[in-house]
Amino acid sequence: MRIGDVAERSGVSTRALRYYEEQGLLTAERTPGGQRTYPESAVERVRLIQQFFAAGVPSRTVLQLMPCVEAGQATPEVFQVLEAERERITAAMADLAAARDALDRMIDIANHPTPEHCPALREPAWSPYDPSGATVAAGSPVATASAG
Repeated sequence: MRIGDVAERSGVSTRALRYYEEQGLLTAERTPGGQRTYPESAVERVRLIQQFFAAGVPSRTVLQLMPCVEAGQATPEVFQVLEAERERITAAMADLAAARDALDRMIDIANHPTPEHCPALREPAWSPYDPSGATVAAGSPVATASAG
């Protein structure tokens, strides 16, 4: 079966198939003209690879798991690898939740600015200009007199 046929039947791009081949997840024979040909079983294998990817399992880990998939028998090591992937994904989810919460706080601050978070809302936002170089505090007699 040619690469385009596998791509169409498995629902992935030919580029993805070439990537799978580069990663050692899929093998193809070559015709004398250099074209890839795949066995019928490639479609099912690609669908399985897609399931692993949809579950967040990276290609290097999928490669580790494939011998057990091909043998039809899981080992204790396979379960350890899968549990480690689950823990990695759970940690990533916690990191994303923390980032979302921080972004929610920033959105709230932007919608409801306070002097604590927004320097422009502090009194005074700036000091009045004094040509002598002395800083004049807002509300002082000099500031009041010069304002009038």
